[in-house]
Amino acid sequence: MFGAMSDEKPRWLMVRPPSGSAYERMRSALNEGGVRTVCSSSQCPNKGECWSRGHAAFMLLGDRCTRRCGFCAVNGGVPGDPDPREPESVADAIERLGIAHCVLTSVTRDDLPDRGAGHLAATVDAIRRRSPSTVIELLIPDMDGLPGPISTVVWSGPDIVGHNLETVRRLQPVARDPRAGYDISLATLARIKDAEPRIISKSSLMLGMGETMDEVREAMKDLREVGVDILSIGQYLRPKGGRVPVSRYVTPDEFKELEEEAYHMGFRKVASGPLVRSSYRAWEVCVGADG
Repeated sequence: MFGAMSDEKPRWLMVRPPSGSAYERMRSALNEGGVRTVCSSSQCPNKGECWSRGHAAFMLLGDRCTRRCGFCAVNGGVPGDPDPREPESVADAIERLGIAHCVLTSVTRDDLPDRGAGHLAATVDAIRRRSPSTVIELLIPDMDGLPGPISTVVWSGPDIVGHNLETVRRLQPVARDPRAGYDISLATLARIKDAEPRIISKSSLMLGMGETMDEVREAMKDLREVGVDILSIGQYLRPKGGRVPVSRYVTPDEFKELEEEAYHMGFRKVASGPLVRSSYRAWEVCVGADG
């Protein structure tokens, strides 16, 4: 069964502090370029490993989210106008660093008529012009499930488009902003495939907020029913300022069990483990997902 909760994190969640010349080069280049990363904004435990390998996930459309989800470390509030220079700034950083697989995500922008879709599409276009061989993975907000903005993003030409379901149906009101929801997220994922059936789609679940194993299986089935190709499953870790407590630590064996079940359900690629995040080792997870 599920691992028991304790005051201290179990050994399998311990990570080394960031260090090394490759990490420092990445940190310096990102700071000089003035671009934001979700690695820092979300307090990701894998930042040291990913940056040391020359990989980063870029955060677009500002550092303020119009929603306030209980599990998230990103600041809520009133965001500023989108920076028109950002698409080229991100493309420049990717070109200078020679990033072969980039992950782009954004805060939710309910204040924008197109929910930020045009800005994301412009960023994809800028990267394609400057780094044509780079694999582009987009992780988008739900965009209210609107077909127009979702199609704009998909038709801009990314290789992978993802949207995270985050948690099981029962816990959505606890974990997510009231404007988000289980069915809206499933609709968003379905419309990604409606816009381009050949696109690789991706989603993610966090465990450790009070869900049952049966609820996790139900969520996995629902994701397959809307055509999701790649699934990431990881341990929820409460960020600084997060309102949702960790109810339990799931063991590596349980994550392995879920990975096997997910493959049996028909997912093309699955990453399931305590430290897995939606963009963690994305370059490895996507290999073979298009075949």
